[in-house]
Amino acid sequence: MGFQVITLTEAAATRINEIVANSGPDARGIRVSIKKGGCAGMEYAVDLVTAENIADKDDHVELNGATVWVDPAASLYLLGTVMDFEVTKLRTGFVFRNPNETSACGCGESVELKAADLAELAKAREAAH
Repeated sequence: MGFQVITLTEAAATRINEIVANSGPDARGIRVSIKKGGCAGMEYAVDLVTAENIADKDDHVELNGATVWVDPAASLYLLGTVMDFEVTKLRTGFVFRNPNETSACGCGESVELKAADLAELAKAREAAH
């Protein structure tokens, strides 16, 4: 498989498939992007993708039939991210384990991100091979 901006866990794929199954016949998956906001400066945004709003420029990843499109403007901030889905006593939702996070607010809803270091990424990929 080729290079992926983000990877999905089994739990995230299962939840995405549930969302698509319950969102009507035009639902295709979800889109992950970054928006400005929150006390730390940025927030992850997750939106439904339908047949009408598939963006050809978006990167996309698939696992077990679940598809996630990644907004190109967010790609450098999401490189190396693992998208998971967690159910805890206090919170249920998608969780992003992002090596590009430099800090997060106390509630965990807002993050500060730096663009991925492409030279470091290349070194890590070479070391893995």
